[in-house]
Amino acid sequence: MITVLPIETPGLGDRTYLAHDGSVALVVDPQRDYDRVTALAAAAGVRITHVFETHIHNDYVTGGLALAREVGAQYLVNADDEVSYERTPVRDGQVIEVGDSLRVRVIHTPGHTHTHLSYALEAAGEQVAVFTGGSLLYGTTGRPDLLGPDHTDTLVRAQWRSAHRLAAELPDETAVYPTHGFGSFCSATQAAGLSSTIGEEKRTNAALTADEEAYIEQLLAGLDAYPAYYAHMGPANSGEVGKPDLSAPSVADPAELRRRIEAGEWVVDLRERTAFAAGHLAGSLNFGLDGQFVTYLGWLIPWGTPLTLLGETAEDVAEAQRELVRIGIDRPAAMATGGPEDWTGGEAPVSYERATFGDLKDVLGGDGLVLLDVRRNQERAEAHIPGSVHIPIHEVPGRLEEIPAGRVWVHCAGGYRAGVVAALLHARGRDVVAVDDSFDNALDLGLCSLTPDIPAPRDNRQETNA
Repeated sequence: MITVLPIETPGLGDRTYLAHDGSVALVVDPQRDYDRVTALAAAAGVRITHVFETHIHNDYVTGGLALAREVGAQYLVNADDEVSYERTPVRDGQVIEVGDSLRVRVIHTPGHTHTHLSYALEAAGEQVAVFTGGSLLYGTTGRPDLLGPDHTDTLVRAQWRSAHRLAAELPDETAVYPTHGFGSFCSATQAAGLSSTIGEEKRTNAALTADEEAYIEQLLAGLDAYPAYYAHMGPANSGEVGKPDLSAPSVADPAELRRRIEAGEWVVDLRERTAFAAGHLAGSLNFGLDGQFVTYLGWLIPWGTPLTLLGETAEDVAEAQRELVRIGIDRPAAMATGGPEDWTGGEAPVSYERATFGDLKDVLGGDGLVLLDVRRNQERAEAHIPGSVHIPIHEVPGRLEEIPAGRVWVHCAGGYRAGVVAALLHARGRDVVAVDDSFDNALDLGLCSLTPDIPAPRDNRQETNA
């Protein structure tokens, strides 16, 4: 009997897979903190003999090389990928024997990258699964624009052909196991569902239901910005990535925290946005662990900036560290635990207001009110509040001078991104109100224009500086 176990990384929207026959196991696309994989293998009582990479990843730092070295497994990477480490090179059509019962066929599926591979798993003569990485996702495909505009047209057409190849060569009952598509910005659009088969994708996936030109038009129209830290992931994954150091950082006292803030370093409060707004260390920023913490912190932080973490508990700091190593931010400069009264050195914590869209409606149009919309371009194109200033969250640090003088009410679609930006502006001396509410309520209150009279979005998909 073959068992396939997914290992979720919700902060990045990805999955790793451990597949085994009760004795030996293979791993596909392991995250940097691969101790989750070895723990799962130990619990199942199986030995990992092969570690497969579908591609050189753009959205996280792999744990594949370090995992393979630790457990003595083969590390299988496309022979055409230019890497600086020793690996077992594989090519299209090659069949890999895993133990006595598992066979893996290598399928070249370019589209997300030029050298992308999928892996079809066969057991007892039956095709049971295919690991599709960033190729065929649930209801969509991986995005083709991460290597730059010079490659996008070639890759998007290759992505369509790759999806059709998988559909043609694999039985309808074959289970599909993608790496991306669970919130990852590597997905062209949000994936649909948590499981699927080749047959189901034939019925529902636009790559398989639409002709090539219609698929291309629909996919390219749906692309928006992706995180700036992606620029660092490919180079990291082409080199030797070692085992992450998850030991606790040194503890900073209030004086050190103040010194770090005054030096321009990032001191990040991990508490949820409600607690942060009610009271926090002046100059600190807020990326709560309750949202897409690592995606937005990695997107906005100037790469290489020293980072200090503030958590209510040491466990919160450890959770943040684990997420950060996944994108190559390996060692926080320092940490502190407790609450604002422990971090301010006797000074009173600072605070700012939170509000709903109903509160906004009551004051909209008043003197000195600035409404800042930090949603992505595509969200803005669907509906917006007339008179609002639009700066997508990832562009805010570089466009601060464009925010007019006055009290800044910040909104997004649900409150998390508004909280991040409100904290950033407040740390820079602005008077802010964080709108912590669902944008659906703005629609219900009649605040929005559904046919916005805004200029076409700037093409910012290739920006590498937040």
